[in-house]
Amino acid sequence: MLPTAFLGLGAIGTPMARHLAAGPFDLVVWNRTAARADGFVSAHGGRVALTPADAARGRAVVVTCLPTSADVASLLDGPDGLLAGFEPGATLLDCTSGDPATSRQIAARLAERGVRFVDAPVSGGVSGAEAAALTVMCGGEADDLARVRPVLEAFGRRIVHAGPLGAGHALKAVNNALLALHIWGAAEGLAALARSGVAPELALEVINASSGRANATENLFPQRVLTGAFPRTFRAALLDKDVGIAADLARAARVPSPLLQLTAELWRMAHQELGEEADHVEAVRVVERLAGVTLRSASVSSTTDAS
Repeated sequence: MLPTAFLGLGAIGTPMARHLAAGPFDLVVWNRTAARADGFVSAHGGRVALTPADAARGRAVVVTCLPTSADVASLLDGPDGLLAGFEPGATLLDCTSGDPATSRQIAARLAERGVRFVDAPVSGGVSGAEAAALTVMCGGEADDLARVRPVLEAFGRRIVHAGPLGAGHALKAVNNALLALHIWGAAEGLAALARSGVAPELALEVINASSGRANATENLFPQRVLTGAFPRTFRAALLDKDVGIAADLARAARVPSPLLQLTAELWRMAHQELGEEADHVEAVRVVERLAGVTLRSASVSSTTDAS
């Protein structure tokens, strides 16, 4: 069995860890909210670690899945920190949607202790995590990736070696920036069409049979915007963070990026207006407010009017 720890039992982390608990990984879990770790072990097995140091002690692979790279860095130090528990030869596998610069700093500190680092953010959402069908974007040395591949294969369907340290986080940030751009652009376009007398559901039907289609128009808008459901699956605050990472990446690489920079500004505005808990697709509400329209299907609108 491969001794493994998992830190961060959030919406995506929990099903990822559940796949590990069902496999040959001798799993230890830790979460900032201890009750969540207790509940996980009661339901799926494994052992609860009392501290990050306890989680890392004796583990060949430690997986982190936290909101930000800063959250990962905050677990390193002190008598209860990861560095106090890691043993030489272990690997920190960071599945956080983090930023490349902080990842490289973390990797340098770990290397001083003989600990390896692979950045491995995931894409596919909660449904992909539940189905063990995530895409995993990895940065780091090929040998280190090979060492942790059995862990990645427990929850990932497609595992891609993106490049050196930080490349996985860079790729994930740009991917999410494109998601953010598609959501905002589609919302603006549909708002303009609605003001011109074109029903949103008809517009999406044509767009999705034409060259303007994207995941946002094919899935998110029909399932959430037209219905007004807006389930909470991925916080707008986290997408704001990811778009900011992509914009910073472009600036650091001296790539002209006016569209990325504007997208980052728009999502900062949406984050401020919607707060910390709103779902990312709820950014459409900001566009609706600014345009003075509501992008719901006719059946939903008529039901709302009748009530």
